[in-house]
Amino acid sequence: MSTKQYDVAIIGGGIVGCATAMVLTQDKDISVVVLEAESKLAAHQTGNNSGVIHSGLYYKPGSLKAKNCVQGREAMYQFCVAHGIPHERCGKVVVATHDQEIPMLNTLEERGRANGLEGLRRLSAGELKEYEPSVVGIDGLFVPDTGIVDYNRVTEKFAEIARTNGCEILLNTRVRICKRVSDGLVLKTAQGDFKCKNLVNCTGLQSDRVAKMCGVKPGLRIVPFRGEYYELVPERQHLVKNLIYPVPDLSFPFLGVHFTRMIQGGVEAGPNAVLSFKREGYKKTSFSVKDSLDTFTYGGFVKLIKPYWKMGFGEMYRSFSKKAFVKALQRLIPELRSDDVHPGGAGVRAQALEPTGALVDDFRIVEAEKMIHVLNAPSPAATAAISIGGQIANMASRNFNL
Repeated sequence: MSTKQYDVAIIGGGIVGCATAMVLTQDKDISVVVLEAESKLAAHQTGNNSGVIHSGLYYKPGSLKAKNCVQGREAMYQFCVAHGIPHERCGKVVVATHDQEIPMLNTLEERGRANGLEGLRRLSAGELKEYEPSVVGIDGLFVPDTGIVDYNRVTEKFAEIARTNGCEILLNTRVRICKRVSDGLVLKTAQGDFKCKNLVNCTGLQSDRVAKMCGVKPGLRIVPFRGEYYELVPERQHLVKNLIYPVPDLSFPFLGVHFTRMIQGGVEAGPNAVLSFKREGYKKTSFSVKDSLDTFTYGGFVKLIKPYWKMGFGEMYRSFSKKAFVKALQRLIPELRSDDVHPGGAGVRAQALEPTGALVDDFRIVEAEKMIHVLNAPSPAATAAISIGGQIANMASRNFNL
């Protein structure tokens, strides 16, 4: 058993957990440990996304997503410059292909301007071609603040700085029990017990379960959605200059299949949004009895699927049909053909769901005695990681008396 007592234990070594550790240890003489269940950092949501630095275009003005994305975006660019991390502020286009999408495109433009995005430019069908010659659309929006980066590299740098500041980061250390004691908490793991005065839960796909383990009612449940990608073959990557997005349905947290040039090379196309039968299930065949029961026996999920089951089956069909997936991509680039893409990677999104069946749209961070639980931090959490880490550090300083 570890005899050392830490001022703060952070459970979860994704980008938010490592950013929090970095910020917490910057100017405070406190002991911090990060406990990561997997054999590497950024093993799940952080390490399986397409590496987009989001601008803040989509989010309701005044929301935590909007504030943290705009602040975090600029902090991310500055961090990458300061530490020599490859990145590019390349911009993206959002493309309307039908008249009925114009009102939603107008809403996006209004939100972008309200959130302080600079350089937004409305594009005619002809002007779209100036940015993305292969795109066919009737109207569009150019968003110059969007960029690309490798969030694995960013997370590793966060961790390196945190270690330099005295933070301990332990891998293969899954927390199985949290027990309150007179002077704090005891976290039981396969690697031994760890005592801490305070705790921060940054476990993403397991955040609701960790909250329950700690005696906190999360008031929501994590429902996993797998996003599957295709990749353009090298000889057809010229079809995409930077990033190409459709006009999304803002009543859902998913942005629709899109094209993303990646900082390490190549172009991704996707993702879809299909229900996953395992919280860390990256294959179509991935299955967990526990995770599936947690989803299908949850009243909030039952209420969610009633009005949207057709959409869900459509996403599932596209998951198994390359023809259907390519057809969705052809809305943006009609000349794309089935042979132009091959299966790529996949990621799983931790989507928080209310008991009412409502998808949790904003970040949700809950405080309890000696604890902070990050219960919902999907995209743009990676973009906003430095800002979110700062927010959590401020909450910790206030509530943990650091």
